[in-house]
Amino acid sequence: MPDYQKFVAAVAEAGSQPAKAFVALEVLTKELVGVKLFTIMTSDTTDKLSERIYSNMPDVYPVSGTKPYNETHWSEITLNQKKTFVANTIEDIADVFDDHALIQSLGCESVINVPIIVDGEVIGTLNCLHDKDFYTEDRIQAAEALKLPGIVCMLLHAQQKKEAK
Repeated sequence: MPDYQKFVAAVAEAGSQPAKAFVALEVLTKELVGVKLFTIMTSDTTDKLSERIYSNMPDVYPVSGTKPYNETHWSEITLNQKKTFVANTIEDIADVFDDHALIQSLGCESVINVPIIVDGEVIGTLNCLHDKDFYTEDRIQAAEALKLPGIVCMLLHAQQKKEAK
């Protein structure tokens, strides 16, 4: 059973936010659904831009500036239909992500992208990658419980960005 109290405590802790919350969300994600590569991306559906704001493998997937969406069935499912995207083979990942070779080199061949929705808009995604066929129906359903912690992290990030201006 995942320990949500640790996440709540990390969010409540002063200083170094949202970094502490991001790390706590990664731990919660590992406990709840399992993950090798974990990233958090913001989504701007108006300008069709995304930004990686957290990565547990910053050497290969660094936190970076904005980049345009890759318009595929991924964006239709995740951003327009606001549903979790699932690909359980590297071939299915290659259909939507240009960096599929890098993903595979990290020992990952499956992905779930959980949309984070606030006020009817997708404001970001939680991106979980693991071994081939790892994201079973049970794990996909369990990932729904990441949405509220994901919202908290996205709002902390937005607040930090606002304060930095």
